[in-house]
Amino acid sequence: MKTRVQSAKPSGIKALLLDLSGVLYEGDNRIPGADNTLQWLRDHGYVVRFVTNTATESHTQILHKLKGMGLDIQKPELFTAPQAAKNYLLAHGMTPYCILHPNLKEEFSDLCSGEPDCVLLGDAQDGLNYANLNQAFRLLEQGMPLFGIGKNKYFMNHDGLKLDAGAFLHALEWASGTEAVIMGKPDTHFFAEAVRSTGFEMHECLMVGDDVESDVQGAINAGLHASLVKTGKFKEMDLQKLPEQAHLIESIKALPDLLGS
Repeated sequence: MKTRVQSAKPSGIKALLLDLSGVLYEGDNRIPGADNTLQWLRDHGYVVRFVTNTATESHTQILHKLKGMGLDIQKPELFTAPQAAKNYLLAHGMTPYCILHPNLKEEFSDLCSGEPDCVLLGDAQDGLNYANLNQAFRLLEQGMPLFGIGKNKYFMNHDGLKLDAGAFLHALEWASGTEAVIMGKPDTHFFAEAVRSTGFEMHECLMVGDDVESDVQGAINAGLHASLVKTGKFKEMDLQKLPEQAHLIESIKALPDLLGS
């Protein structure tokens, strides 16, 4: 494999967008150095936002989990794909047929009732069964739009790699000839909303993630700087797809060195 030449350190960075799973923790375990890096970022005046496509835990559950790991994250700092999906559907007065993880059912109870006019699919795990997917397919065949909470292929859990919702979303797209609207990374609107909350411009923000396509390429397409970490779901073959302008660090622990301080 050709040796990668590291890009110059990013300059003018004022805000960080950090992925959660694979960057701050793996499964139920905090990645070494994550807590110290977050404290370093705050001590040096960086604005931090936490962006995730996680669709198996509610907003409250994610914050509680992070707190239990010793990671100090405030509610306004957390941007989730389920939150983006709910906000969009409410704003457009839509009623989805929902295939969601049980942990999200309460948050979406006001949306997922009544006659559906669209389909919303997230990482429902055991809910991604034939009966549910076939019902979604039939609705799509009637011309209803398809919304996805992220389109990741897989993720790293405590017991190894697992298929993510993107695989099932792709199956529905292929079978129905429908293109899904993605609520979460790598959608440029999702990145734009997270960046807007920082008060800075795209080129003043650095996205750090373990997914070369969703996190890194998606951020660069949106106009941000981006860095891939070699933790979480990272595989050596990802280096072949890593954009030249992207950065590469061993883990979140190396972020202060990347920022040049």
